[in-house]
Amino acid sequence: MTPMIVDHPLLQHKISLLRNKQTGTKEFRDMVTEVATLLCYEATRDLPLEEVEIETPITMARTKVLAGRKLALVPILRAGMGMLDGMLNLVPAAKVGIIGLYRDETTLQPVEYFCKLPVDIAERDVLVLDPMLATGGSAIDAITQIKKHGARHIKFIGLIGAPEGIKALHEAHPDVDIYLAAKDECLDENGYIVPGLGDAGDRIYGTK
Repeated sequence: MTPMIVDHPLLQHKISLLRNKQTGTKEFRDMVTEVATLLCYEATRDLPLEEVEIETPITMARTKVLAGRKLALVPILRAGMGMLDGMLNLVPAAKVGIIGLYRDETTLQPVEYFCKLPVDIAERDVLVLDPMLATGGSAIDAITQIKKHGARHIKFIGLIGAPEGIKALHEAHPDVDIYLAAKDECLDENGYIVPGLGDAGDRIYGTK
């Protein structure tokens, strides 16, 4: 499966600003929110609609509204939290779950330390949020945990991804659609995306 690379000019411009090491913490954080909103717009394009009748100031009209599809947003701590507000801007009624993972610096494998999901997660379309799809380990583990709770309609939303991570996620979860703003060149020897944008969590929260 080919990931959906959202190449809207505004989004690509913002990704360039995120990559720039001169971009400060507040601007970076605000930009991640804006990019997440644009990605949410694209990832929810297939939400079903139903026709209803309403009264406008002029006349009665048949028009369309969302058909009651339930959504859940599940950011992967901690960097995924930087995308949450941008997604909620468009889907404020979505429920929010949290999965806590960190990457072991030696093995590069994800270590889970927290998982809290909506009790009705199995009834919802789930959007998993993480800015970076590097090795794919965190996304794979998070989606595995979500599936254990019964969810079957899952999408992954990220800012940038490496070919290695995209391939690994697709092989582990071929039923999960992947939405990214950019597909980068590769991973370096430390498992960082090249050219990338640095450590998204550190840049969002100003911790490095």
